[in-house]
Amino acid sequence: MPAKRLPGGPTQDEIMAISLLKLDIHKTDSLLEIGCGTGRVTLALATLGKCVDAIDVRPEAVDLARQTAKDRGVKNITFTCAEATEFLESNKVYTSAFVGGTKNLREILPVLAKRVRWKIVINAVLLSTVCEAVSTLQELGLFVEVVQVQVSRSKPLAGSLMFKPIDPVYIIVGRGSACS
Repeated sequence: MPAKRLPGGPTQDEIMAISLLKLDIHKTDSLLEIGCGTGRVTLALATLGKCVDAIDVRPEAVDLARQTAKDRGVKNITFTCAEATEFLESNKVYTSAFVGGTKNLREILPVLAKRVRWKIVINAVLLSTVCEAVSTLQELGLFVEVVQVQVSRSKPLAGSLMFKPIDPVYIIVGRGSACS
């Protein structure tokens, strides 16, 4: 990963593994990522699916993610700097979507649900985001589950090991329109 950091940092390995599992991606899938950040999840999506549209509202995030993909020789990703609400006006349909950026979820999810055929997975760290995502997905009749993940990593201490916790992440799963 490039040395440049973005606020929030890249998605942790363990969180990404569970999120990707919940997406249930196949080689023929077209995928959307809202809030691509560093591009870490984007690259994983690209190795599993056919193609990925990755968006972020921050130009520096899109530039970083695009450069990372270029450096790794990954070519099945299209990066766009845009607000999700504007991007979703294109009417393009996806197999599944990953949402790492959680701004305006109440506006985004109803439109996103019409553009996604299989699964929507949202990662959140704030309880207010969890409540907003769950209640919106429930109102749409698309809510599946929330998984709270707490990971701790070993760290040397006094000649032994201790576990240092990483902040918990909530993985919210919804169905797309074809799963209703």
